[in-house]
Amino acid sequence: MSKIQAIRGMNDILPGQSEIWLYVEDTIKQVLKNFGYQHVRMPIVEKTGLFTRGIGEVTDIVEKEMYTFLDRNDESLALRPEGTAGCVRAGIEHGLFHNQIQRLWYTGPMFRYEKPQKGRYRQFHQIGVETFGMATAQIDAELIILTSNIWKAFGITDSLELQLNTLGSNEARANYKVALVDFLNGIKADLDEDSQNRIDTNPLRVLDSKEATTQTLLDGAPDFNDYIDDESKAHFEELKALLDASGVVYTLNPRLVRGLDYYNKTVFEWVTKELGSQGTVCGGGRYDSLVEQLGGKSVPASGFGMGVERFILLLEAMDALPEAIKATPDVYFVAAGDGCSVAQFKLTQQLREHLPNIHIITDCTGSKFKAQMKKADASGAKVCLILGENELSEQTIAVKDLRNGEQNVIQWDKLNNELLIILEK
Repeated sequence: MSKIQAIRGMNDILPGQSEIWLYVEDTIKQVLKNFGYQHVRMPIVEKTGLFTRGIGEVTDIVEKEMYTFLDRNDESLALRPEGTAGCVRAGIEHGLFHNQIQRLWYTGPMFRYEKPQKGRYRQFHQIGVETFGMATAQIDAELIILTSNIWKAFGITDSLELQLNTLGSNEARANYKVALVDFLNGIKADLDEDSQNRIDTNPLRVLDSKEATTQTLLDGAPDFNDYIDDESKAHFEELKALLDASGVVYTLNPRLVRGLDYYNKTVFEWVTKELGSQGTVCGGGRYDSLVEQLGGKSVPASGFGMGVERFILLLEAMDALPEAIKATPDVYFVAAGDGCSVAQFKLTQQLREHLPNIHIITDCTGSKFKAQMKKADASGAKVCLILGENELSEQTIAVKDLRNGEQNVIQWDKLNNELLIILEK
């Protein structure tokens, strides 16, 4: 019988690592709360058509990477490869966009079938932020400043660079695409294989090719700025002025296009040199036509997504995680002897009710005192509570400071106050 193990590229997050995830998620949630964003949860499975209509049928995600299957009614379903399309679907379905402003965020697993590598997995996790009903450069600036505040919360601002571009209107983008395809066909034989394939499917993606030779050839490509409409240029200038006023440093990257078909006007990425080729930590922009494209009324929209796995790799590379992040108990409670377990559980519940912020582990192994004390030492707890038959008869408890070895005997009715004093020393 073959060994049961996880699917390649879909990883367990085990104790020791999961505490890091909780720390990261809690810190980001607080920043989002401070900016007034509300939480939303969408299903992991959606109709396949949602993504083919939203992301684009000729993108790598739809053509190569989506996990799709037929259900028992022969309807094509897909594990979500990204979160924006699902968030838009939920907003349309539940009327969230009708004469309303929405600032939303979500987190959870996404799925793409691609070669697993460090920081890039088949099941990966994203934190997504989406805004609806605001067409201004101000909301684009707010999103970028929000991400900047996230980096500040972790103390890693200096390790990330903001790259910024504008794609103009949908019409401007379409006009540029025609000119770009003409240029690319003229140098097609010299391009890398992926770029050759993208000429007829998603030519803008050639601009952000990671191949050095292709990037050199692109020096002669048509200038995107020559095709940008005046309204989009004014929007972009206002965005830059807002970022300048807020002290957010950025680099203009005219070849930044993002990988999905629905982007227009503002696009941005936060990149780092600390993770090798997987340098994009967060990216987003505007997608003003997506709501209408998916069946709703025209609603301006913008947002971003960040990969949690890759972000944690960056925090580890920058040594930016707190030393005390591992979840260690404050108190380890051992007991042995006739009737002691009943008293142990009674006192533990009393402590949890009166000291709700104290982390208590009760030894439930049934081992002898010596074995339980070894577990107490190994737990990393600050204090060990010890209850034996003598303590039970006298309604006392021994309290041992596991840091310095000091031990005191306390009456049960004084345990709440005395334990809190010991822990606060």
